[in-house]
Amino acid sequence: MNHETRISIIIPIFNEEGNIEQLYEELLKVMGKNPYNFEIILVNDGSTDSSRQKLDAIAEQDRNVKIIHFKRNFGQTAAMMAGIDATSGDILIPMDGDLQNDPSDIPRLLEKLDEGYDVVSGWRKDRKDASIKRNLPSKIANWLISKISGVYLHDYGCTLKAYKKDVIKGVRLYGEMHRFIPIYASWQGGKVTEIPVNHHPRIHGKSKYGLERILKVVLDLILVKFMAKYSQKPMHVFGGFGFLSILLSFLCFGLMLYYKFFGAKSFIETPLPMLAVLFFLMGFICILMGFIAEMLMRTYFESQGKTTYLIDYTKNFKDK
Repeated sequence: MNHETRISIIIPIFNEEGNIEQLYEELLKVMGKNPYNFEIILVNDGSTDSSRQKLDAIAEQDRNVKIIHFKRNFGQTAAMMAGIDATSGDILIPMDGDLQNDPSDIPRLLEKLDEGYDVVSGWRKDRKDASIKRNLPSKIANWLISKISGVYLHDYGCTLKAYKKDVIKGVRLYGEMHRFIPIYASWQGGKVTEIPVNHHPRIHGKSKYGLERILKVVLDLILVKFMAKYSQKPMHVFGGFGFLSILLSFLCFGLMLYYKFFGAKSFIETPLPMLAVLFFLMGFICILMGFIAEMLMRTYFESQGKTTYLIDYTKNFKDK
């Protein structure tokens, strides 16, 4: 790693008052052992505890620490996007603020980047979380993501990664999409790999993740796949669903005629074809409406230069 290469460590913070100071000290210890040119960007995602005060205190004593305070909670992906927007580094390293990621893994990620990779993803091989509530759903989600995306990683959910900034230039993140950056990079021709990293049990605070996030991740992944393949030709997918629906309607109509003339049953005695068509169309209409709403949302934000977050104030940014 060239000593002139600037490294930006991006950390979303949400109610981590018990972890902030120790995390900062561990980062300084690791980065101080190596001649890195680095900055630390801490994004306060609308914390309701004393995280704001602790972050400001650190920024007062260390000008190399940059703080972004959101006006309210916008979620981890928005916080990550704010950090990426504000970074001045050539290498970006996101990580969690709960001390479960180990700062001592950062030099190993950078060494792997030096081998010619564009993205190095952390793999929590020995994960210290609840095996049923967190680990099993995570394994299922990782398997689904790999199968749908064609990019095979063991642990998409690990925040600790290293990116060359050029590979995510122009990427905008929504929903739970921060975990899909390796997929974006791979689809753009970037070289992606992963290495095992340390994972510590949470000591302070509460986990913000639940089982419901798995569903959100899968829906976001379907959207990512749609945007990658059909963003410039949406009629292909909408038309495909339309023709399928028409085909099913003819099939149901044929069944209704069959029951009428050969099954000795009137139309009102066979509600199943109508129900099947109704539920089938309702499901696909909902999905299609989701696609349309997502595209409208992206147009709203990107055509007007809007962001998915609102900043209250910042510290240690020269131009802010």
